[in-house]
Amino acid sequence: MTELPYGDDPEPSDPFPAGPLYVPVRTGPSGCAARLFRTALGDRTAVGFTSALRLAATLGPGQAWIRLAEPALRALTAPLGVTTVTVDPQFTAPAPTPVPPLSCALRTA
Repeated sequence: MTELPYGDDPEPSDPFPAGPLYVPVRTGPSGCAARLFRTALGDRTAVGFTSALRLAATLGPGQAWIRLAEPALRALTAPLGVTTVTVDPQFTAPAPTPVPPLSCALRTA
């Protein structure tokens, strides 16, 4: 069986991506922290993108990121119990927006 080149192959033969990933982060008083996401089944996963353009297309142009190799991302999130790394997700749900409290108006007849 011949190995497929990495070029345009959507599912490379190698289970790990080649090269560093663009990892979305959030900033805080202590520096940067990798953002964790949830899979469709609700499990936590680390996320990495193979290009800054793919990250911006999925999470928006204002999303902060750092470059990390896939093994480094796994090592960073393993102590948190996160064992899955999702590469190049194409869909994310929007962040929840606050809903104003409902006000009940009593009607009198």
